[in-house]
Amino acid sequence: MSLTIDDIVRVFEAKGHEQYDGEPVTQLQHALQSAHLAEQAGSASALITAALLHDLGHLLHDFGATPSKQGLDDLHQYRCLPFLRATFGPQTLEPIRLHVDAKRYLCAVAPGYYDTLSADSRRSLVLQGGVFDQAQAQAFGALPFAQDAVDLRRWDDAAKSADAVVPPLAHFVRHMERSAAAAAPALAQAT
Repeated sequence: MSLTIDDIVRVFEAKGHEQYDGEPVTQLQHALQSAHLAEQAGSASALITAALLHDLGHLLHDFGATPSKQGLDDLHQYRCLPFLRATFGPQTLEPIRLHVDAKRYLCAVAPGYYDTLSADSRRSLVLQGGVFDQAQAQAFGALPFAQDAVDLRRWDDAAKSADAVVPPLAHFVRHMERSAAAAAPALAQAT
């Protein structure tokens, strides 16, 4: 089943109030803060959309709150992709797919980065395969969209403020629409 932009809005309206695992924000607040940070950085609509949707996979499963406390990696970075492929292109989907590996990468190459992670991010890091070794980090850094995924990861890490003031979801719908419109010709050719 593919999700349209209207469907995505409905998912956030129905489930966005859920607490973001181990953080002082809801899933929707986290998504909006991430997208706002991407927008403030001057990113293109495709990457702003990736920032908004990077954790949508958490809202598409029934593992309950904080799967990492149950010893589960919910694979949220992959879980949402089949639902989004008919709407968005790789400029949106690849940073989403790679944002967990970007955490593993930053732990390997950015001194002190690991120490900035929340308790839940550290717990999930172990379940997600741990810190990259040098060869893994080098391979990740060479991937298309690796830098976008690293930027997304940094916004993801910073988007956990209980008192942040950001635009509402309706503000970011235009970025999803622009991202979908930009991807439409290539998606039409692929079908």
